[in-house]
Amino acid sequence: MPEFEIRPALESESAQIKDLIHMVGINPMGLDWRRFLVAVEGSGRVVGCGQVKPHGEDILELASIAVPPEFRGRGIARRIIETLLAQNPRPLYLMCVSHNGPMYEKFGFRVLDGNGMPKYFRRIKNLFDAAKLVRRTDEDLLVMKLE
Repeated sequence: MPEFEIRPALESESAQIKDLIHMVGINPMGLDWRRFLVAVEGSGRVVGCGQVKPHGEDILELASIAVPPEFRGRGIARRIIETLLAQNPRPLYLMCVSHNGPMYEKFGFRVLDGNGMPKYFRRIKNLFDAAKLVRRTDEDLLVMKLE
């Protein structure tokens, strides 16, 4: 029996989702609990989450994939991603820092160049690239798509 269950989030888990997103340091915007799948351990603690976030009528983004460090390596993120992919139409987009790109490529996502990106993602990438000068990092923001 798995040590966690993947299921739709409950409203009562909204604070746990937000806390997890803040803990792992990813984009805290657009955290509507109704879009989330969660991984929950036996005690009821949320040990992973993810969502598909709409941007307008025709753009869906796989987003907010988060697992606390002490629960990584147990297949939680993989199961959340697989479930979200099975439940949502294509195309799906995502944004991630470059060191996470290979993980998403395993699911069939491919990196887009600037011309292949919807305007929303192109704007975010441009902002990220401009802020890179201030942050002093070599990490790039990838915009990826699954057909």
